[in-house]
Amino acid sequence: MSIARLTVRVQPGARAAGLVGRRADGALALRVTAPALEGRANRAVEELLAERLGLRRSQVKVARGETSRTKQVEFEGVTQDTLDRRVALALGAAAETS
Repeated sequence: MSIARLTVRVQPGARAAGLVGRRADGALALRVTAPALEGRANRAVEELLAERLGLRRSQVKVARGETSRTKQVEFEGVTQDTLDRRVALALGAAAETS
């Protein structure tokens, strides 16, 4: 089974959830409305990424950085190339709605 990985930088407690774009370090910046309290922001990150990337919630897991704003997220059953394409498409869609 393939596992793809993505580094994300999270802003918890934002007014609106969404993908922001790529940071200079290559991490995907995103916002979630959930507070950084009792794992709520981590669950919100997983839900947001699953929804925006067209995956099942069970395929997305915060693997590292549970208490940090910078997190390593793993995507089960997806190749790295497929994940990269889906992120690019999601960012393009996010830019069009802004």
